[in-house]
Amino acid sequence: MNLFFKAKPKIPASTEISVDGRLVSVTVRIHARARSYRLSIPHSGGPVLTLPPHGRWPDAEAFLHRQANWLAARLKRAAVQVSFADGAVVPLRGIDHAIVGTGRLRGRVELALDTEMPTLLVPGEPAHQARRLTDWLKEQAAIDLTRQTAIHATRLGVTVKSVKMRSQSSRWGSCSSSGNLNYNWRLVLAPEFVLDYVAAHEVAHLVEMNHSAAFWATVARTLPDMERGRAWLKAHGRQLMAYGAE
Repeated sequence: MNLFFKAKPKIPASTEISVDGRLVSVTVRIHARARSYRLSIPHSGGPVLTLPPHGRWPDAEAFLHRQANWLAARLKRAAVQVSFADGAVVPLRGIDHAIVGTGRLRGRVELALDTEMPTLLVPGEPAHQARRLTDWLKEQAAIDLTRQTAIHATRLGVTVKSVKMRSQSSRWGSCSSSGNLNYNWRLVLAPEFVLDYVAAHEVAHLVEMNHSAAFWATVARTLPDMERGRAWLKAHGRQLMAYGAE
C-alpha cells in the first residue's frame, strides 16, 4: 500500500487569473467531445475554460496562464452588456433608441419618433420594464422574421412549418428537417439586412442541411447580397448578444 499516494486535484467550477493587474473570473467546464484545452469568451458572460474528459487540472491551469496575453487582448474588445433600463440606449432595426420609463403601470411599449432621439416608451414598475421591453421586442422580431422567412421560402420552393423566437446565447438561428425554424429575437436590434440574411440562411437549410458550397449557393440564390449581412454579424454579433443580458 502506498501511503504517499496523492489524490488527483479536483477540477473547480471556476478559477481566477490576473489580467492587466485585475482578477478575472473564469468558468471551468468539462465537455464530453472536447479533445484539448480551450479558452473562449462567449457572446454573453465571462471567459470559459473547457477541459476534455481526461483533462488534469494542473495542465488546464498551466494552459490558462499561457493564454493570459490572448485573454487580455480579447477582453479589451469584449462586448459591453447593456441592460434594458430607463435611460439606456439600444438599437431597434439598426437605429439607436432611448429607453424611457413612462411610470404608467399599464399599457404597451410605444415608439416616439418626434423626439431628438427615437424613444421606446416602456410602462410598468422599474423592476418589470426590462421584461416588458424584451417581450415587445420578441413580438417585433417575430413579425419581421415570419415575413422574411415566408419570402425566402417562396423563392426557394420550400415549406416552413413553424417560426419561433428563442434566446440563445451563441446562435442566431436553427432549422430542423421537418421545417421548424428558430431565431434569436435579438436580430430585430440589428439592421434589417442582417435579419434578412439570417432568415435566408435558415430557410436555405431546408434545401441543404449542411454548410457545403451547394448550401451557400442556395443562400445566394434567394439573397444575392448575403455577404453584407454575414459580414455585419461577424463584426458586431458579439455586441448584439450583449443587449438585454441579465
